Amino acid sequence: MSDDLPARFITALVDRGLTVAVAESLTGGMVVADLVSIAGASAVVRGGIVAYATDLKATLLGVDADLLAAGGPIQSLVAEQMAQGIRHKLGADVGIATTGVAGPDPQDGHPPGEVWIAVATPTEVRSMRLELGGGRAAIRRETVKRVLEFALERISE
Repeated sequence: MSDDLPARFITALVDRGLTVAVAESLTGGMVVADLVSIAGASAVVRGGIVAYATDLKATLLGVDADLLAAGGPIQSLVAEQMAQGIRHKLGADVGIATTGVAGPDPQDGHPPGEVWIAVATPTEVRSMRLELGGGRAAIRRETVKRVLEFALERISE
C-alpha cells in the first residue's frame, strides 16, 4: 500500500469537514488501525466496528437479516448496508465497509479473494467487487488499500 494513502484520506476528510466510521469483516480492524496511525486522525475518525460473525452484521450494523439468510455476507447489498449502518450508528458523514473471503478456504461457495467494499456518503452509497489474489495476508492488505482508494475517490468527486 502507498504509505501515504491513509494520510491523504485523513487530509481529504479534514479539508472537507467530514468524519468517517468503518465497518469491517475480513479486514478485522486493519482499516481503522491504518487511519488512526495518522497524527490528527482523531479530528475525523469516529470509530469502527469489526463485525466478523455474520449475525453481528445484522445486530450491530443493521444489515437486513433476511438478506444475510438468503445470500450470506458476501454480496454488494451487504457491503452497502454495512457502510450505511456504520455511518448512522457512529454518527459519521462517511461510512466504509469491507466484507469477503480472505481464505485460505472458500466460504459459502465464494472463493478466497472475493471481496465487496462499500462507501456511504450523505448523497450516495457505492459498492465494488474485488477479485484479489495471493494468500490471506495479501488479500486483507490489498482490501485495505482498495477501500481507502475507493473512499478517497468518493469524497473527492
